[in-house]
Amino acid sequence: MSAMSNKAATMRQRGVSLVELILFIVIVSAAMAGILLVMNQVTGHSADPLVRKQAMAVAESMLEEIQLQDLSGAACVGTLGADAPRSAVTAVCDYDGYSTTAGIRDFSTNALVPGLENYDITAVAVTQVASLGGTAITPGSGVQITVTVAAPSGDATVVTGYRAGN
Repeated sequence: MSAMSNKAATMRQRGVSLVELILFIVIVSAAMAGILLVMNQVTGHSADPLVRKQAMAVAESMLEEIQLQDLSGAACVGTLGADAPRSAVTAVCDYDGYSTTAGIRDFSTNALVPGLENYDITAVAVTQVASLGGTAITPGSGVQITVTVAAPSGDATVVTGYRAGN
């Protein structure tokens, strides 16, 4: 009888039960769902750094364009409206209040720049400053320039620079 009970014990230990198999499938499915969710988020956000970098490049380019203009010394009153041509601009203060509504525009032709239709310059602010780096300057001889660019995602990129003297 002991040989028969030994054989019965061996028969019970082979394989897995249906409950164990179902439990294994549920655990593996939950783990896979979690992994796929994380991979989906990573893939969805992988373009974000490129979009932010492009918005920063647009903002820095506009800031440099403005800084290269003459500093009039007069009170800053912007002469450019939304989407206005910039090729005839001669002074830094002319850019105060400039913006774009349908994409980034070329400096010389005012045509939309291909690939940048979904970016907009939402605001350019040019304000007079009384000091730079803690050092007082002659009134009208220095300005702070702030350029804000909206990326396709709606995130705003802001760059600030200064222009002093001529």
